[in-house]
Amino acid sequence: MLIPTHPDSTTVLDVEVTGSGEPLLLIAGMSAHREMWTDELLDALTRHFEVAVYDHRGIGGSSRAEGAFTIADLAGDASGVLDGLGWDTAHVLGTSMGGMIAQELVLAHPDRVRSLVLGCTTAGGPGAIGTSGALRLVEAIASRDAARVARTAFEVNLSPEFCSGDGAFDRFTRSSTIRKVPSAVVAYQAAACGGHDTRDRLATISVPTTVIHGDVDEVIGVAEGERLAAGIPGATLERWPGVGHMFWWERPEQTAEITIRTAKSARA
Repeated sequence: MLIPTHPDSTTVLDVEVTGSGEPLLLIAGMSAHREMWTDELLDALTRHFEVAVYDHRGIGGSSRAEGAFTIADLAGDASGVLDGLGWDTAHVLGTSMGGMIAQELVLAHPDRVRSLVLGCTTAGGPGAIGTSGALRLVEAIASRDAARVARTAFEVNLSPEFCSGDGAFDRFTRSSTIRKVPSAVVAYQAAACGGHDTRDRLATISVPTTVIHGDVDEVIGVAEGERLAAGIPGATLERWPGVGHMFWWERPEQTAEITIRTAKSARA
């Protein structure tokens, strides 16, 4: 379904809702689209939640990105999705850039977020995303060489163990190319991520929060996840050995279990 992000906005997002239960909003990362959540994760989540996934502005069936935007602007889009679905509140799972958006969403609308899972993400600030893997990916995207982008994205987003699996690269390539992700939109997203900084505001987050980070993440280092968890009162850190950036590809059932557990803590 197509949902306007605001009654007066020209930005319309392509949203899909499946499952039943309490509402759960999934917010995807940079250059990702909603197919990247994987059937394994969605199957595990939709047994417990009514799950909404959507494509960011400029991606897939969502409307064009007309110019630069900030992470706060994208959090406004996420809030608009909640409005369009008639969800006053929801549990939220955000990964990478989506985790940055989730932070801005809960900071701007603390009464609308029931619980929060922040995966492979950062509170921002100088050097937060300056890893060698992130730089490799930016260089590959800038080359406009589709084969190079696919191979680099695969290698930096997933652990060496996962990458060595039979058919892993083909599966990743099929999933990542189902929807069009223009390079100009990725550049806007990268600039937005570079300007992200919630470090001085994290202490005001009061909803149950879990931070998940793989310790071989080449895009956003695990130290960023540790700092993020330390800055949010009462947050739990899940540090997963041998797991890469896209942890939900490597451990979908465990990701679902953490999301369910965090949501349950909001009811206690």
